[in-house]
This record gives sequence, C-alpha cells and structure tokens, in this order.
Amino acid sequence: MSDTQTAPSPVKRELPPLMQMTERAAKRLKQLYEGANKGQILRIGVNTRGCSGMSYDMSFVESASPGDESVTDHGLKLLVDRKATLFLIGTVMDYEVKDLESGFTFTNPNEKGRCGCGESFHV
Repeated sequence: MSDTQTAPSPVKRELPPLMQMTERAAKRLKQLYEGANKGQILRIGVNTRGCSGMSYDMSFVESASPGDESVTDHGLKLLVDRKATLFLIGTVMDYEVKDLESGFTFTNPNEKGRCGCGESFHV
C-alpha cells in the first residue's frame, strides 16, 4: 500500500497592471473619449526617436490592432502596443497643466535616463 500524494498546485498571484492612470489622466481621457475622440481608443506605444533613443507615441484608433494589450483603469480603456509592453510595465500616466503647455506625462520605472529636453528616454 503506497501513499501517493500529489503536490499542491502553485498558487497563481495576480500580475501588477501593465499601466495605470492618475485621477487627472483619467479625467482628461474621459473628456477626450466623450468629445473630439468619441468612439476611439487611446493607443500607447514606443518609437525609436530623439536624443536618448525612445519616445512615447500616443494615437487615437478606431479599434485594437492584433496583439494590442488592453488596459482598464478608472473605468477607462486604453491600448498598449505589444512591442512596447516590456518598456512600459509599471508606468503611470498623468495629465499635467503648466503655464505654457499641458499634456499626458509618464512616470516609467524602467527609464534609466532622459535627454535634456525631456522628449526621449532610454531603458
């Protein structure tokens, strides 16, 4: 008589979100979704450009491309280009209003540095 025991299956832990939005970013994105970009979805990617080599690319699209990752935060959906996911894991998108400019900004824990003008980064 043998006591055959199976090992318990490993507990799967929930992965951290690919990206998150601050309240300000969510509020602004909701305004865009309800206004000029009604029926579209914000898609975020990374392009090779600038002094440091990479820059964030944002565009509004009608639907997801094959392989796009879908992120939902604050009840709002956005898309992330699959080729950019490794560069964007853990990134927080914010919306800042300054004296002479306003726009979405990114706090990316994967960035190792930025160029002097702040337009590009490297990992």
